[in-house]
Amino acid sequence: MAQSNQLQPKQISVLGVPFDKQSSYLRGPALAPARIRESLVCDSANMWTENHYNLAAAGWQDAGDVTFSDDDKAFKSIETSVANLLANNQRVISLGGDHSITYPILRAYAKAYPEMTILHLDAHPDLYDHLDGNRQSHACSFARIMEEKLAVRLVQVGIRTITGHQREQAQRFDVEVHEMSAGPLPDLKLNGPVYLSLDMDCLDPAFAPGVSHFEPGGMSTREVLNIIQRLKGNLIGADLVEYNPQRDPNGMTGMVAAKLLKEILGRMIANEPLKI
Repeated sequence: MAQSNQLQPKQISVLGVPFDKQSSYLRGPALAPARIRESLVCDSANMWTENHYNLAAAGWQDAGDVTFSDDDKAFKSIETSVANLLANNQRVISLGGDHSITYPILRAYAKAYPEMTILHLDAHPDLYDHLDGNRQSHACSFARIMEEKLAVRLVQVGIRTITGHQREQAQRFDVEVHEMSAGPLPDLKLNGPVYLSLDMDCLDPAFAPGVSHFEPGGMSTREVLNIIQRLKGNLIGADLVEYNPQRDPNGMTGMVAAKLLKEILGRMIANEPLKI
């Protein structure tokens, strides 16, 4: 992706967040932003989306990566970087990184969109109060988000690892949890400003093996694309997290991540659901 030093108003900025220090199992997602960029421009594909938009045209830009000089201040760096883009009238798609980055991103977003709904696609609800004593773990991000009332509604789809504690947390925060074991994916009735947080392990590992946590029984690539393309509401931003290139030797998951990024961009540029 070509970088631009001049941010234009009313555009979409793709921001890399190469941070994985809150991963509970494996490092590697910090390498993902660069790999997704490489996959996006790979000659094996093209830049057209399924809603017939050519991403080689205007409408979005690469905002580079968040830089980190102090791990203890990483969340503040992320929040500030996103807040600066929002202040410049951007909508932001963040490329993680582990899922802990969603918390500081949404701290910035909540100031601009106080009536926001979050659509969270994931194998895990990430609602632990703490994991091994760490309240900033990637497994706790949505507990922190809901504690601070950063959204008025949280809808989770793809869940298949919920524990008893996290089920209690979901009830505490009035989270709408759609588990894969319940059968066909629901017709999501969303409205108003919607933020999409997409963990790559929402997909079954048969479709996206390049993740840290293999959890069989997930969604297909087409099911996730359908959710993106048919999403109701005003899609104001998104993050794409937990791709681990170190578990993706043939680059397959990188291409899946790039495809999802393309379709998120296409949906945000159109800002209306795909006519199907």
